[in-house]
Amino acid sequence: MKIAIPNKGRIYDPTINLLRKAGLHTKNRAKRQLFAETTDPETKILFARTADIPKYVQDGAAELGITSLDFINESGVDVELLLDLEYGAAEMVLAAPEDSEIIKPCDITSSMKIVTEFPRVTREYFNQIGIEPKIIEVSGATEMTPQVGIADAIVDLTSTGTTLRMNKLSVIDKIFETSAHLIANQEKMREDRKKIREVEMAIKSVLKGKRKKYMMMNVSEENLEEIKEVLPGMSGPTVMNVESEKDMVAVHVVVDEDEIYQLIKEVKNSGAKDILVSSIDRLVS
Repeated sequence: MKIAIPNKGRIYDPTINLLRKAGLHTKNRAKRQLFAETTDPETKILFARTADIPKYVQDGAAELGITSLDFINESGVDVELLLDLEYGAAEMVLAAPEDSEIIKPCDITSSMKIVTEFPRVTREYFNQIGIEPKIIEVSGATEMTPQVGIADAIVDLTSTGTTLRMNKLSVIDKIFETSAHLIANQEKMREDRKKIREVEMAIKSVLKGKRKKYMMMNVSEENLEEIKEVLPGMSGPTVMNVESEKDMVAVHVVVDEDEIYQLIKEVKNSGAKDILVSSIDRLVS
């Protein structure tokens, strides 16, 4: 099975890190190499342009792919969306110069020029609001086009808004939010569903683990019930004897990351000591 992933760009490093944590390390990859073996002998990595990955997956060149939702929407492909991978977050926006008379989308007329790297998405957006401006496709530096008189407004991605502000552009409308997604070929889903679900489960376990922490502490037996009332663990805490200390037990529990700060204070007040909190690479239900 092949998984198509970006060969460079803003989601390349997070994708490599995600696959590594899922147990799919790449092996012996040379620079500019198109394919790479993984630690799973049945799985290969196909390195491709982020924008090309949706088409590769739709056409069956790869059973699975990791790419951004903006490129999936722009490609207009028919693929299975399996997982939002929760990185590479950005917004597709309509933006115009700060001193422009364009304050809201309906201020745009059919004589105006909209420059974008995403003509399909842009066309669909304006079709939905009943406007037909002139859409001009470019391959980069979209935010500069209003300054040189090429565009009245742009449709582009923004993550922090810094580039828009630097070029004196204001957001007129947010079209949709985007992030990296795991996608699958629909026909392959029917033919080899077991293997695809195996990889999906491995990746999902990394996402679940990222939001959890493993918490360990030593507790006297007389304080155990009070500690157990405080802990919100997934299936309740695991309690084990501490061989080196009489009347002492070790309590282990998996908790939500955003609960850690308050929990440490509460268990400490309830008599816990030697508290250890660690990250979880994978959590398989």
